[in-house]
Amino acid sequence: MPLALLALAIGAFGIGTTEFVIMGLLPQVASDYGVSIPTAGFLVTGYALGVMFGAPLMTVLGTKVPRKRMLMLLMGLFIVGNLLSALAPAFSVMLIGRVVASLAHGAFFGIGSVVAADLVAPHKKAGAIAMMFTGLTVANVVGVPLGTLIGQSAGWRVTFAVVAALGVVGLAGVAKLVPDVPKPEGVRLRHELAAFKNVQVLLAMAMTVLGFGGVFAAITYIAPMMTHVAGFADGSVTWLLVLFGLGMVGGNLVGGKFADRALMPMLYVSLGALAVVLALFTLTAHDKIASAVTVFLIGALGFATVPPLQKRVLDHAHGAPTLASAVNIGAFNLGNALSAWLGGVVIGAGFGYTAPNWVGAVLAAAALLLAVLSAALERREGAPTAVVAGAASAEQRAAAVHH
Repeated sequence: MPLALLALAIGAFGIGTTEFVIMGLLPQVASDYGVSIPTAGFLVTGYALGVMFGAPLMTVLGTKVPRKRMLMLLMGLFIVGNLLSALAPAFSVMLIGRVVASLAHGAFFGIGSVVAADLVAPHKKAGAIAMMFTGLTVANVVGVPLGTLIGQSAGWRVTFAVVAALGVVGLAGVAKLVPDVPKPEGVRLRHELAAFKNVQVLLAMAMTVLGFGGVFAAITYIAPMMTHVAGFADGSVTWLLVLFGLGMVGGNLVGGKFADRALMPMLYVSLGALAVVLALFTLTAHDKIASAVTVFLIGALGFATVPPLQKRVLDHAHGAPTLASAVNIGAFNLGNALSAWLGGVVIGAGFGYTAPNWVGAVLAAAALLLAVLSAALERREGAPTAVVAGAASAEQRAAAVHH
């Protein structure tokens, strides 16, 4: 794998850290600004919405800029956003800083996916995408716990300053290691938008929303579920999230490896197993060991879907994949927001802290059904081509015999 993928992974590590570290620092931020925890939660929601809307916006703005330069500009935006958060004199300013940083998120992963895929041979594309996303998954194992620890001991502002420094390292890596790839000739905004007329692209994005939504339906409420149901101490939630992150790393790499060999079977297995494991989580959540194993499996199975889904979007949006790739990253965040809301609804309705697991199982099962539908439509679309090709071949053989 080219060294340029390391630079992309470092950038992804910084982005993953800043996205998730805020969850462990909300009490300190709320206390410093004199706001409630739910109000401080807007720092999470604002970031997710910024990713959703920023992904297409920044990608469209970058259509006339070479991809390497655009990646550098995005890392610069990420650095500015985190520095603004670190120095924010008021809560509203910090919220602006979070949104500024989030604008880089979707476009970086979207454009980065295209660049990563272009750096390697066709049969290694999903593996290259997975390598870049490894930075995001490792952030949950190392960056988030370390950032939380720094924030709790030295102050949350130091955490965001460190994340900004990570952005500087990522920017330097992109500048040094990513080759100068000329922007594709003849690509216009209308070409990029045309990708959304492809049913397969839309189905892949819907699978992203539902599949990843299944994961975060459960994980969003892991703290009350593990402490109130499984009986873990409050301090155990950190290492349980590390376990989830380790699952993400493993699942991401396995998903990338097997997606290059058999993409759709990989999706069937990972989504089907995810639905089953989430349904079983309502039972395993009552046992410490079983719940810990389940948390790992949810991370592994959930992220095993990321490389194949991202590659499927790139494959079917060929010719103008950048915007579709970036919007698919926004779809992950839409899944997060949707599942967190639905999970809160069922808990609020009195069904208990394990109820979001059923929500997640239904979402993952729905994603599996869409995968089956997508493959069926693909076979049907390919059938006429095969028939025509067969007829042409028969005609050629008959002509050869005749002559």
